[in-house]
Amino acid sequence: MTSYFWFVTFLAVQIIHFLGTWKLYESAGRKRWEAAVPIYNAIVLMKIIGRPTWWTVLLFVPIINLIMFPVIWVETLRSFGKRTTLDTFLGIVTFGFYIYYINYTQELNYITDRNIDPENRAADTVSSLLFAIIVATIVHTYFIQPFTIPSSSLEKSLLVGDFLFVSKMNYGARVPMTAVALPMVHDTIPFAKIKSYLSWPQLPYFRFPGFQKIKNNDIVVFNWPRDTLFNMYLPADKRYDKPIDKKTNYVKRCVGIPGDSLQIKNGIVFINGKELILPERARPQYSYEITVDGKTPIDFEYLFKDMDITDGVTYVSENKDTIGIKALTFANAERMKNIPGITSVTRFIKKGPEDGVFPDFPDGKPSVTNNWSCDNYGPIYIPQAGKTVALNKESLPFYKIIITEYEGNTLHVVGNDIYINDQKVTSYTFKQDYYWMMGDNRHNSLDARYFGYTPENHIVGKPIFIWMSWNTHGKGFGKIRWERLFTTVSGEGQPESYFKLFLLGLIAFFVGEYFYKKRKAKKEL
Repeated sequence: MTSYFWFVTFLAVQIIHFLGTWKLYESAGRKRWEAAVPIYNAIVLMKIIGRPTWWTVLLFVPIINLIMFPVIWVETLRSFGKRTTLDTFLGIVTFGFYIYYINYTQELNYITDRNIDPENRAADTVSSLLFAIIVATIVHTYFIQPFTIPSSSLEKSLLVGDFLFVSKMNYGARVPMTAVALPMVHDTIPFAKIKSYLSWPQLPYFRFPGFQKIKNNDIVVFNWPRDTLFNMYLPADKRYDKPIDKKTNYVKRCVGIPGDSLQIKNGIVFINGKELILPERARPQYSYEITVDGKTPIDFEYLFKDMDITDGVTYVSENKDTIGIKALTFANAERMKNIPGITSVTRFIKKGPEDGVFPDFPDGKPSVTNNWSCDNYGPIYIPQAGKTVALNKESLPFYKIIITEYEGNTLHVVGNDIYINDQKVTSYTFKQDYYWMMGDNRHNSLDARYFGYTPENHIVGKPIFIWMSWNTHGKGFGKIRWERLFTTVSGEGQPESYFKLFLLGLIAFFVGEYFYKKRKAKKEL
């Protein structure tokens, strides 16, 4: 949606508001023109209905305003004596247009000193629930969002069953682009399996300033750019074009930032010609082939449990002397070499060409990636906003999706000529930054090697700490990974749990509250 569209929409809403409320303003002792002045009319309306002025801000916050509008409609009706259940029902189901009926056909009696306290316990419960939903939605949308690790692509760094808090503030909170959606729900309504949003209208992309930039090796939550599924759990029966903020949430490690040149050699990432050194907490894993002498008994079940290998064996040869294992770290591979009965441990390197690697087979023609595979890939340039690249038939496949889908241009090719927005071009200047996201579990990760670049407007936030970790294979209290509770995601050295400090703080809070109430009760006596 263009800025012009939203400007016209804003003016239309102001006109609709004025036409439906000007007599109400006059009845409340205000001037008719006050109902017509944008923003000021909302401030005056808050005074009329006896609500705080800061509520005006909530009317302009996406998603929150969807909750606030019905509240304001009902409060307006009650300020003029329309308090019945039918009045409330009509005010909501007509999307506020019932106020037009009141404004033009009814005798208006403004209640000056209206009691705004809930009339009964049910009303108090509804009021408290709405307030809780509004606060939770603001926190969820602009500050911190809970997130669950669903796959093993970052195994060892983040485990399946980790429950994270993701900060929206580090990289800058993104204002929701989908204007009409259920609060705190992603792309589908739980259990109902239907969309939780309307694809139209869409707000322009805007991100508040963050206090840090994405760096190489940062773990990042983002919307999967190539998501065309109905929802994040069910396979699609057709292509679904989803709003950016309703695409499936992914979490990967950002190995390439805007302006980088990236290459993968035998599974090792190189940035600008230098090997990317991962932090101590990161433990990349690869598939290995292990040969055994066939004579010495080896308890692989015990080994896998001791090495915390969850994926285990992928294949066993006919004579059982060769075993394939995936998700093995370098340290565990070295350890395997010292196990009696194991004669060799060889890291599996995928040789090209590999089907499906980005940008795959554009237009049904042979892949421009030639002999690339997930282990031997590139070099490839990570686009940076404002930078210009040469465009020709060889380079176009790498930037085609950026030009058309991510940056909204038309593109067609005639012979060797490339046309963008009906203009013949030989170069292209990027409008936003892009990132290269990869999983640490290198042979078990759907990442940038297959879906390509992640646009800046798809960035959701930064995981900051794990508040719960649940092992589905455990038993009883063993299902909880106690050592991972309240551990930070990033940082130097190995993760350290702050769960004990959390418990001490919780105990101190309740003890302090107990003595405070006891002391207060004594004073009242």
